[in-house]
Amino acid sequence: MCIAAWAWQCHPTHRLLLLFNRDEYHSRPRQPAQWWTPGEDGREILGGKDELGGGTWMGCTRDGKLAFLTNVREPSLMAGAKTRGDLPVRFLQGSHGPLEYAAEIAKEADHYNGFNLILADVNSGTMVYISNRFGGGPVIQTVAPGLHVLSNAALDSPWPKALRLEKNFKRYLATHEDAGAPLKQMVEELMMDAVKAERSMVPDTGVDPEWEYKLSSIFIDTAKGQGRYGTRSMAALAAKLDGEVTFYERYLEDSLWKENLIQFQMENAQ
Repeated sequence: MCIAAWAWQCHPTHRLLLLFNRDEYHSRPRQPAQWWTPGEDGREILGGKDELGGGTWMGCTRDGKLAFLTNVREPSLMAGAKTRGDLPVRFLQGSHGPLEYAAEIAKEADHYNGFNLILADVNSGTMVYISNRFGGGPVIQTVAPGLHVLSNAALDSPWPKALRLEKNFKRYLATHEDAGAPLKQMVEELMMDAVKAERSMVPDTGVDPEWEYKLSSIFIDTAKGQGRYGTRSMAALAAKLDGEVTFYERYLEDSLWKENLIQFQMENAQ
């Protein structure tokens, strides 16, 4: 289901600071974050890869494009829907800017189960949100500078887990003004939070209330019919004003937590 929090164009030393937890069944095959090229002629992207659907939940490119995705919580799924993991990949591979691509996706939004998609061009300072489940049709909006949280409802919806992450993220940034602490520390302090919401505060999305309660923490570890379900990876991305990008990932593989740390210089950094 996933949850993300980010500081966008509001930090003294960074253009973007992003935290992202990916939640999925433990049995679903995936590859950890690395540079890879979808298709034969596409540009290289940095991100994890869903081996079942072939897409990604979060990725970026050397020239400053970024995309990440969360599912919208809904009681039933549409059979035969297109895989949502393709949505970030197509943006990262293509030549369209965030607004152009969002308008393109809006034309086919009803072919997908519920999604929230963030598209950004870090170099140009443009970030766009698109969803196919709120407002009676596709919703497209520019994301303003500031701190934002996205879970499985609309952007910045006040779900308990989103409010908790927003509060903790603000506190963290206030006490680490230069963002000099390692991204690993940020992930460990903010994204491994397993505190669940009070049952009376759990949102009513139409799914089983007990299941909703189990999903109400930032870090999830539970079980369902298909087996173990929960947070499979935790990532942090930091893009400095000078174009230096650091990507940290903590991911679960064969019941062990492993780490990735990848750095690169953004091309054409302005």
